[in-house]
Amino acid sequence: MLVTGASRGIGAATARMAAARGWDVVVNYANNSGAADAVVAECEAAGARATAVQADVGDEAQVLALFAAVAEFGPLACLVNNAGILHPQSPLAEFSVERLAEVTRVNVIGATLCVREAVRAMSTERGGSGGTIVNVSSAAAYLGSPNEYIDYAATKGALDTLTVGLAKEVARQGIRVNAVRPGLIETDIHASGGMPDRVERLAHLIPMGRGGRPDEVAETILFLASDASSYVTGALLDVSGGR
Repeated sequence: MLVTGASRGIGAATARMAAARGWDVVVNYANNSGAADAVVAECEAAGARATAVQADVGDEAQVLALFAAVAEFGPLACLVNNAGILHPQSPLAEFSVERLAEVTRVNVIGATLCVREAVRAMSTERGGSGGTIVNVSSAAAYLGSPNEYIDYAATKGALDTLTVGLAKEVARQGIRVNAVRPGLIETDIHASGGMPDRVERLAHLIPMGRGGRPDEVAETILFLASDASSYVTGALLDVSGGR
């Protein structure tokens, strides 16, 4: 299993849980090598083979190098397409073109490059053995994130459409493609957006009355990655406490 953006949050939780359930794991990270190495150590402690590979998924050359490293590590059976970024909260009227370009580069182009390479590696029409792709979208795709991250929400809407279209395209090539759409989850991505207490502040909007945990999203990802979901493809599965 390749987990992009796996040095923290949902990606790290997924890598750890996958290792505990028998997967060998490639931990992709963009900048924080120390955090990635710590996740690898935890995966190895669970009995898995694991390695960390640096790559900015928004750069095609780095994505190609990442998948070459994965191929050397072992046959790819699952991509968890998790890497993504957001910028500080802002109304759309204040967005710069640089902000829009960066969010799109990573969250749309990067995600698409990763699924492209995963299909090339796994498709039975290309000599692969099939596999699964789980895209990590967001409840923002249907909530819109007004006054906060409309650009981020729009990129996740694009990822939802990519999931549905690709699932139909590769269904007979041995590849299932699904997405999870986490809601307010207790990770440090909120600090990146300038509001580390965002989950606590908005918990009253969630029918279940609390934010989610990264491991709760990871459970859903591992379900979609496994044979337990063998007849599920093109699904957008909300992990949002009912919001």
